[in-house]
Amino acid sequence: MGNILEIQDLNKEYKGFSLKHIHMTIPAGYIFGFVGQNGAGKTSTINMINHICKYKTGTIKVDGITYDEDTVRYKESIAYVGDESYFTRGMKIKTLKKTLKDFYKTFDEKKFDSYIEKYNLPVNKKIDDFSRGMKVKLMFATVFSRDSKLLILDEATNGLDPVVKDELLSELQAYIENGKRSILFSTHVLSDLEEIADYIAFIDNGEILLDKQKDEMLEDYLVIKGDIDELKEEQKKYLIGLDKKAYGFEAIIKSENAEKLGGKYTYEKPEIAQIMLHYIKDRRNG
Repeated sequence: MGNILEIQDLNKEYKGFSLKHIHMTIPAGYIFGFVGQNGAGKTSTINMINHICKYKTGTIKVDGITYDEDTVRYKESIAYVGDESYFTRGMKIKTLKKTLKDFYKTFDEKKFDSYIEKYNLPVNKKIDDFSRGMKVKLMFATVFSRDSKLLILDEATNGLDPVVKDELLSELQAYIENGKRSILFSTHVLSDLEEIADYIAFIDNGEILLDKQKDEMLEDYLVIKGDIDELKEEQKKYLIGLDKKAYGFEAIIKSENAEKLGGKYTYEKPEIAQIMLHYIKDRRNG
């Protein structure tokens, strides 16, 4: 099916911050986890995909086209859910449905109604008075009812109770099952991605540090722990994000390099969060 999102050499200068040579590819039918600390550049990248702000150099294609080649189709191809409600004050679901029908040609009223019923959302209550969880469910209902190609989530599941979050994460997996859509899931809450992401990219200070299939990434790295006094200087070159702790040290090491340090250390399978944090620490340490 090809790629749903292709970003090539994206660059953007801000005051005191810049995005540098961002490359990103999301094949059709996959969930791509885009992770990093707050201020790392996730939302800035998303704003350029959404064409909310312009970029200095680079190319962005969604479903094979750029914004300039076909603006309407480009916009129709993208659905978005952020961490804040974007509904007009005083609006009810009935009014929202009419607005969506007028604005998006692929909006399916029956599908929307089915999600409203499934999520048990009150149709006669002002959306302003909905709980956080109800508003998020409604935002997802609006995007699930359109035939978009790329669903962008920007910290969309923040602050949800575990039951609501688990329900929505299951919905996301169903959303890409037909192999014609993909999801860019931007978050700093890595537990949201542990189960559902197929690819993971780390961004820090405007640069992509690592971009791999999740399972491959987990196979490629190990957590290494041991006595700092046992660690020789020439061994340190194999360690990523060396962190001295009260009991010794902890770092990340490529699996292929573990045998070069020998059996005096403890090796464990990493979590995504551990890989990211040690890569960021390594960058901070120069």
